[in-house]
Amino acid sequence: MPQAPWSARDKCIVITGAAGGIGAALAQALAAQGARLLLCDVDAAGLAAVVQTLSQQGADCLSAVADVADPAAWVSLAGQAQAAWGGADVLVNNAGVGLVAPAESAEIADAQWLMDINFWGVVHGCRAFIPLLRGRPGAMIVNISSIFAMVSMPTQSFYNAAKAGVRAFSDALREELRPDAITLLCVHPGGVRTGIAEHSRLGDIRMLADSRQAMVDGFAEVARRTPAAAAQAIVGAMQRRRTRLLIGADARLLDWLFRLAPARASAWFSGLARWQRAHRQR
Repeated sequence: MPQAPWSARDKCIVITGAAGGIGAALAQALAAQGARLLLCDVDAAGLAAVVQTLSQQGADCLSAVADVADPAAWVSLAGQAQAAWGGADVLVNNAGVGLVAPAESAEIADAQWLMDINFWGVVHGCRAFIPLLRGRPGAMIVNISSIFAMVSMPTQSFYNAAKAGVRAFSDALREELRPDAITLLCVHPGGVRTGIAEHSRLGDIRMLADSRQAMVDGFAEVARRTPAAAAQAIVGAMQRRRTRLLIGADARLLDWLFRLAPARASAWFSGLARWQRAHRQR
């Protein structure tokens, strides 16, 4: 028999990167459905503002200022969930950062910073919370990857690698967790209007844009979807117990191109980006 739809009501949900963007929007959407939340971010002020807003709306909301790149922070976060709730029902690994630089000249310290957050943060989070999820009805992990896990852009090599790693890690972990009935949803957003471009670390960006502002403006032009819309799509996929989600027409198109011609999809995508840049400069 088919499973009943998953419901967020009274679920204990941990969300990283919750001070803004998709994380904050997802917290809002899940709180509206009656979830209990533990929100995490390195941005203490932004996190406090989100928690204050949700608490004023009547949400049951805890918070922790923590760096997902630090395994010890995950031990503390898991302990907080265990103390408050006796476990957890859902982990959302949403925290992420950007680095724009050619692979040859990027600072290795910056590349390691990105990988520690975007890839290893997901790994540490899953390892810390699987014991707390095991045995909880409707338990779930939501890992936020990217359409850049399929198609790659110049100056985005480390971001591409991290997100592709999240996809591959999620696919393997899903099978490992199957006996425990823990659902694993891997999400691949296209362009979403978050602050990642503004807060990215930059190297030589001349291949992509003439200035940081031009890069941010270009991102805003192609990132058509709001964080709230992305959050609603994720919640819908959680309710249906999906294991894979593409967010946005751009993500669906690029995924189709990747399936059609995996060896050429990145070249086509990069060519389109170059054409769009030249068109903006006219």
